[in-house]
Amino acid sequence: MLFSSLVFIFNFLPIVIILYYLLNSKYRNAFLLLSSLLFYAWGEGRYVFVMILSSAIDYICGLIIYNSRKRVSVYNSDTELRRAKTIQRLFLSASIFGNLGLLFFFKYFEFGIANINAAAQLVGANSPFISTSFSVILPLGISFYTFQSMSYTIDVYRGEVEATSNIVDFACFVTLFPQLVAGPIVRYKDLACELKDRECSISAFSDGVARFTTGLGKKVLISNVVAKPADVIFGLPAADLTFELAWLGALCYTLQIYFDFSGYSDMAIGLGRMFGFHFPENFNYPYAAKSIKDFWRRWHISLSTWFRDYLYVSLGGNRQSVRRTYFNLITVFFICGLWHGASWNFVVWGLFHGVFLAGERTSAGRALEKLPSPIRSVYVMLVVITGWVFFRADTLGSALSFLAAMVGAGAEVSAGWPTRQLINPELVTIMICGAILSAPVINHVGTVHKYLTSIAGKAQPMGDVVRFSGAVLRTAWVASIFVLAVASLTGDVYNPFIYFRF
Repeated sequence: MLFSSLVFIFNFLPIVIILYYLLNSKYRNAFLLLSSLLFYAWGEGRYVFVMILSSAIDYICGLIIYNSRKRVSVYNSDTELRRAKTIQRLFLSASIFGNLGLLFFFKYFEFGIANINAAAQLVGANSPFISTSFSVILPLGISFYTFQSMSYTIDVYRGEVEATSNIVDFACFVTLFPQLVAGPIVRYKDLACELKDRECSISAFSDGVARFTTGLGKKVLISNVVAKPADVIFGLPAADLTFELAWLGALCYTLQIYFDFSGYSDMAIGLGRMFGFHFPENFNYPYAAKSIKDFWRRWHISLSTWFRDYLYVSLGGNRQSVRRTYFNLITVFFICGLWHGASWNFVVWGLFHGVFLAGERTSAGRALEKLPSPIRSVYVMLVVITGWVFFRADTLGSALSFLAAMVGAGAEVSAGWPTRQLINPELVTIMICGAILSAPVINHVGTVHKYLTSIAGKAQPMGDVVRFSGAVLRTAWVASIFVLAVASLTGDVYNPFIYFRF
């Protein structure tokens, strides 16, 4: 069930909100747990057990690790202390390998078999080295909820959070439907207090509705529009790719993936606020970055910080030699690419970014910092757009053909879809709006409004007028986005979501 579907907006969500606020606060976590399981089962009923199993593994391992740590002061010998640390490491390993085992089986089993068989053919095998009689379907959101659940056990092991004995609260944390399918990846320590006691106010609910509607507008009014030409162009044979078509497709996809994913994150954060939770921000205008390092501080923040805190730091980070730092960066982004999908395209995309991140730590990176801001922005966007081609293309060969067309080595004339067939006033308008909204324009508007409010507030009743007019404009803006988005959903069944199967 997509957040941007009419079923969710007009059926599931209103019913859940009404029942949630009718219940006594002590029953709300249990209700959210049941609602989240229903939400997940709606689209992936066969694999609810995988999510429950992942939660159970980390709940048990977390409790055992925490109880072992608590008893450190009563151990009478070094032998007992070493035994306790062994137990902690054992159950931390059980949590990590249990979650990664589930993830690797469902996400990478067929990819691994295909690559083993391909390698066997290279050395002369006439038949598949390994043959299977079944196919593995990827459960929705498994990449997100396994990382989220696993981070809890790691934090308990590190002593950064206390384990919970309340299985309902923990299961609610893992399965919470607003961020279950596509993040943000929330850590238990960020929600621990709110799982026990959270404030649900009209103001917070109103902010949540506004944030959800903003995300809905991003998804439906921008991403869905630019997705259509992007799908057409990336589906063309290499022989039909002209310079103009390739760049149009790359730019459309660049806008699509940002407004698709950031829109979904906005909807998740907004839903969280409606139920009293504060989820971390996941995007901060990444296309306004001045370096690839800066880009990854702004893009999918919850994932990049997860890899930083749980993998990059564990590998040694930048605390060792320069070569080891480069190795750590490349390793992290190799895994980051693989996390996004079981395909060499994603691996190349990850390594591509890793190489630029490593390069920015050299003298070339220091020279980059001295360049004018517009040149740095162009550099970042060229790298990012090139990377998105690897991310979007079906195969490495297709990606390379697409990039060749982008540098003028493609077809001179397309026999399939001439550029003029794809460009229309709606697309041009949406692309211009998308380009503008990719920059922190809204932030500047908000800053101006706060400034006017602070100035007018010193002179009554002008302050009340400014505040009231701001509230009216905000309400009108949110209502307009909602009406337009719903109208678009009613008249168009095209409503894909890129990260739905990640």
